[in-house]
Amino acid sequence: MEKKNIDWASLGFTYIETDKRYVSRFKDGKWDDGAMVDDANVSISESAGVLQYSQTCFEGLKAYTTVDGRVVTFRPDLNAERMYETAERLLMPPFPIERFIDALDQLVKANLAYVPPYGTGATLYVRPFLFGSGPVIGVAPAPEYTFRMFSTPVGPYFKGGVRPLRLQVSSYDRAAPRGTGHIKAGLNYAMSLYPGYTAKKNGFDENMYLDAATHTFIEETGGANFIFITKDNKVVTPKSDTILPSITRRSLMHVAKEYLHLETEEREVPLSELSEFVEGGLCGTAAVISPIGSVTTESGVITMPSGMEKMGPITQKLYDTLTGIQMGRIEAPEGWIHTIA
Repeated sequence: MEKKNIDWASLGFTYIETDKRYVSRFKDGKWDDGAMVDDANVSISESAGVLQYSQTCFEGLKAYTTVDGRVVTFRPDLNAERMYETAERLLMPPFPIERFIDALDQLVKANLAYVPPYGTGATLYVRPFLFGSGPVIGVAPAPEYTFRMFSTPVGPYFKGGVRPLRLQVSSYDRAAPRGTGHIKAGLNYAMSLYPGYTAKKNGFDENMYLDAATHTFIEETGGANFIFITKDNKVVTPKSDTILPSITRRSLMHVAKEYLHLETEEREVPLSELSEFVEGGLCGTAAVISPIGSVTTESGVITMPSGMEKMGPITQKLYDTLTGIQMGRIEAPEGWIHTIA
């Protein structure tokens, strides 16, 4: 298929409308058959559950061209499962996992002209979301729901290459114990906007959130999990019931153990231990790994020994291996790569 006339190398991480999107509606206890539509606009009641009580959740994944010319996505079954679990927690009807994958296939095939060529650094970002579209005025689940999935071509999350980030330990709490920190609800991201704005206003790239109960354990940022590297090359990631289970982080831990033959550990990570790590990174769909350069705490600045210029050596190997798997340069574990075209 002939590609759209887009300067792929100049794309930022911003929204560009594509030709088609998928829509399905839940009413009277069941999902309709769903369909591809042209209209990018959403029309809902002024009393829709999403507008009144923030009943919404979303996912994020990418479609891209591999080295051998296939158009694929990376572990979309895990996105479907996570959205299913999030919907249950928010008392929304989960969109069936097999239908999520089918919708993804339809969407990407309908927008193949927007999938960037291999080697451009650009991808087709896919955003599935589910929201209460039926009217409700009392505090209760909405009577009707809408599932939509759209796509937009995006460039690298960090233009000009990855650089180590400056973080601050936030004075705000991201998620309460037994709350909703473990699900990908829109309300969690709304809560992180003000602390994120404050961090950037103060000259930082992101926040490092601590556990809300004791303010002593490292959790995550507003939209990414952490990984750390010890002096003896062990890969450590924080463990908490209020951390969103990142698909990228889970994949990196597998890569560390099975591909790079490194010891891995998922456990509570005290803030007091931060200065003992030699490398650190934020991991998520958008950038895969964003290296940590420094973290400003109440007691001072901790600078990672890996420095402020580039990724540390282990973080770089993790990044190169996982992106190599995604792009077809390295053989993937069974089931990780979903071929669409």
